[in-house]
Amino acid sequence: MIRYLRAWFERHFSDPQVVILALVLVIGLAIVLFAGRVLAPLIASVIIAYLLEGAIGFLERHGMPRFPAVIAVFILFLSLFVAMMLLLLPLLAGQLSQFARELPAIVTKTQALMLQLPERYPQVFSEQQIIELLGSIRHNLTTFGQRLVLMSLSSAVQLMTFLVYLVLVPLLVFFMLKDKKQIIDWFLMFLPRERSLVNRVWADVDLGIGNYVRGKFIEILIVWGVSFVAFVLLGLPYAMLLSLLVGLSVIVPYVGAAVVTVPVAAVAYFAFGLEPTFWYVLIAYLVIQFLDGNVLVPVLFSGVVDLHPVAIIAAVLIFGGLWGLWGVFFAIPLATLIAAVLKAWPTPAEARSDGDRSTAAV
Repeated sequence: MIRYLRAWFERHFSDPQVVILALVLVIGLAIVLFAGRVLAPLIASVIIAYLLEGAIGFLERHGMPRFPAVIAVFILFLSLFVAMMLLLLPLLAGQLSQFARELPAIVTKTQALMLQLPERYPQVFSEQQIIELLGSIRHNLTTFGQRLVLMSLSSAVQLMTFLVYLVLVPLLVFFMLKDKKQIIDWFLMFLPRERSLVNRVWADVDLGIGNYVRGKFIEILIVWGVSFVAFVLLGLPYAMLLSLLVGLSVIVPYVGAAVVTVPVAAVAYFAFGLEPTFWYVLIAYLVIQFLDGNVLVPVLFSGVVDLHPVAIIAAVLIFGGLWGLWGVFFAIPLATLIAAVLKAWPTPAEARSDGDRSTAAV
């Protein structure tokens, strides 16, 4: 057994470049796993700076020096950030609290509708199945209410942490954008000079993940805005809250749209019953999802992410189970990273040929 393990290790890790790449990946994973909570502001700042770098690069390509470009993009980011804090969050908080107050009435009306199913479709639904389903829903709602109470009890600590993040994150973003070259040079000091495999992987990952994250951010904003306009025109309650859910649903391909259908349909039924407006809301929602999947996604992500749907769903399940919502959001970028590593990882034949060339050179 030891002989086979040794042969496998020598076959795959005989190249020093492979060892360097493996160490970089292991150290990065260890930092995220064991220091993720402590470094959360730093990680969030890196992500935001990475998103803003695309706009700065655009301005630089059109002749603007880097420092004025950083100032212009950062002021725009700060303005949008403050506007969101002052305008959007209070609106969302108000709609969320109103929805929580009306949730029992929504559940009661939904329960009455579900109890009619065994009478209308006895060959599909039995009364026992509906009773068990309603019991499960009530249990989940009770658990959700208990979690809300616990969150409110710890709200003071969370508020202080949030206020610290409000100051710390924009400050970190500014210095990361302004001193990008110095930070990267400092980081590269800890890596060996000969790191061609790491550079090759990073080039693929930077191209794929950078375009994907920026494109996904644009997709969320477009779907959110279009859904909000459609829901407002149709008179749907909680338009801002539901449209935000629809926008965030695009983070999880194939699954998010199906999950968000439930709250949209439930609120529409509570507001309109089975009147034509209810069906207009569902049709509008389905049209938005159709246009997103068949028009917007191909335009934004053409050739960016070359992953099979099975790989995407598997990545969402794995990383979502590990890191929750953040894992779901970064599932496809992480899958892109893994694909880039597997693509760049030399095969045993390539490793032997590299070794032969280095021996001949000596």
